[in-house]
Amino acid sequence: MVIEATPWREAVRMTRALTADVCVADADVAERSPLGELTGLSGSPGGKRGAHRLLVLVSQDCPGALRRALDAGAQGFVGKDALPEQLVTGIRRVAKGERFVDNALAGTLLQASEVPLSRRELMVLSAAAEGASVPEIARGLGLSTGTVRNYMSAITRKTGARNRVDAIRISQGAGWL
Repeated sequence: MVIEATPWREAVRMTRALTADVCVADADVAERSPLGELTGLSGSPGGKRGAHRLLVLVSQDCPGALRRALDAGAQGFVGKDALPEQLVTGIRRVAKGERFVDNALAGTLLQASEVPLSRRELMVLSAAAEGASVPEIARGLGLSTGTVRNYMSAITRKTGARNRVDAIRISQGAGWL
């Protein structure tokens, strides 16, 4: 068995370059990184490029990170406080093409399915949380400013927020951002 370690920013490039069957990613570290770029890595086993399977380490109190991992095509989920044996079991199961969910994450998995924002809304809100203006968000995502404003209105309504800043606070508190 070969194990490679890399900073998150290099993980996507390295995962595509290596012939590993399973990629293990930390959802909390990936929170502000391109976890979505790993979406294309799920596939059949065999060590071919694009055939990697994704297992994600997740905190129990972060359903938003779990939701992003689900959206990225992750097939396995292990709690960060799990025993090493649990992680090894998860890796082996995912390598076989099976789904694996650490029992301790069952409640978090249910909460993750309750994220009210779409992937695009999360992208808009994430950019807003980084301080981008509506025109900057529009340029960055290839949208019109009107569309971004519509997304922000929907986000505010869906989160029950009073304004953009409140929506960011609520979403970060829930682990969606």
